[in-house]
Amino acid sequence: MSTIAMPAPDAGIISRKSEIIAALAAILPPDAVISDPEETRAYECDALTAYRCAPLAVVLPRTTEEVAAAMRVCHRMRVPVIPRGAGTSLAGGALPTADSVVIGTMRLRDVLEIDTDNRLIRVQTGVTNLSVSAELEAQGFFYAPDPSSQLACTIAGNIGMNSGGAHCLKYGVTTNNLLGARMVLADGEIVDLAGGGLDILGLICGSEGQLGIVTEATLRILPKPEGARPMLIGFDSPEVAGECVARIIRSGLLPVAIEYMDDVCLRAVEDFARAGYPDCAAVLIVEVEGSEPEIADQIARIRAIADQLNPVEFRESRNADESLAIWKGRKSAFGAMGRLGDYLCLDGTVPVSKLPFTLKRIGELSKEHGLEVANVFHAGDGNMHPLILFDANTPGDLERAEAFGADILRVCVDVGGCLTGEHGVGIEKRDLMTSQYTPEDMAIQMEIKDALDPCWLLNPAKVFPLEASQPHRQRAATC
Repeated sequence: MSTIAMPAPDAGIISRKSEIIAALAAILPPDAVISDPEETRAYECDALTAYRCAPLAVVLPRTTEEVAAAMRVCHRMRVPVIPRGAGTSLAGGALPTADSVVIGTMRLRDVLEIDTDNRLIRVQTGVTNLSVSAELEAQGFFYAPDPSSQLACTIAGNIGMNSGGAHCLKYGVTTNNLLGARMVLADGEIVDLAGGGLDILGLICGSEGQLGIVTEATLRILPKPEGARPMLIGFDSPEVAGECVARIIRSGLLPVAIEYMDDVCLRAVEDFARAGYPDCAAVLIVEVEGSEPEIADQIARIRAIADQLNPVEFRESRNADESLAIWKGRKSAFGAMGRLGDYLCLDGTVPVSKLPFTLKRIGELSKEHGLEVANVFHAGDGNMHPLILFDANTPGDLERAEAFGADILRVCVDVGGCLTGEHGVGIEKRDLMTSQYTPEDMAIQMEIKDALDPCWLLNPAKVFPLEASQPHRQRAATC
């Protein structure tokens, strides 16, 4: 039995299912509304598959105007709306409720404008992350944020969760690369947001579908670097590998990426991808970029730092094939771990200086909870991804894994970090928000939601602990 509670669905809304579907069908194209239970089952969960609930209906619009029309119907009929991108959320951010309508952005796939002179691209938010850079390849540009799920995840979800990725150490996460957005508010109003003045874009990016549905985005694009080269550094201790990361950052160097994998992950990756990684306790993949002299200088300085810590291997890529081999295992790490069984993937973030302590503490917690954990993460900015292995078919294992995960996230907050780096809060970390925020902090956040979604119809029961949000939801019930 799951440990995360959800409010009981509104029986009154469910009783009006036929009326709600008819109202949506009347203002949308015939293929835009899905109500057959066999078809809505495909939307019953996101990548946090331990929690499932089929929605009342699903709407798949192709334009901003169709999103707005659907939102107006749901607002008028007081039906909760679950915004959904590609469904790759690992925090239950797109989990429906039985009395809700899912509005998905996956059919919003148009590239609207490419302006290399001003270094921007404007897209509908159903385009995948990877396809943005693919559109720019011929012009010599790229889009920096690159989540591990970039082949499938969409810009809508990236904005909702403020996603990052391996190369965000140098270039920043989604919020640092978002220049403008078109968003549909809860009542169907369409608003255009841009930089300057109050940082409204910063408010929207990472808001997890609580404030509206972003249908178009203007993104910052960058010229491709002159060159790039990864290196692989192996250590016989996780804590020493963490110390190496801290020393690289303290030195003033800014690699484009620093990735970490421990021995549990390395074994899975080698069986899966045959990437040729060393047999050791932890590996760092460090990538630098620039001209050849710049690359050579950075590698020499990083090697000098690593040598102080007695690495078991230091491997510098010499060509494109070797670069692909170094990155191959890291890019396939989550798939490789899936072959070992079920796992929970967390994303607590810590100060880089606290990596050695946090890794040590995770190892201790693993023994206390009796569950194995693999660590694979964006080490350069302290965005950790512990993968807690469990057996979903063993009674109590999910609960043990969730308790273990909660303890890890509390450690992240205690050392000066935060609950989430890029996956979002969703339902997974909802009840841990009190570990990071005071009641006054959360009250301010919920007042912003009150202002933009006074009926609390957008993505209900997410982000805010139910006890804290209950007064707001009770007031919303009378709106």
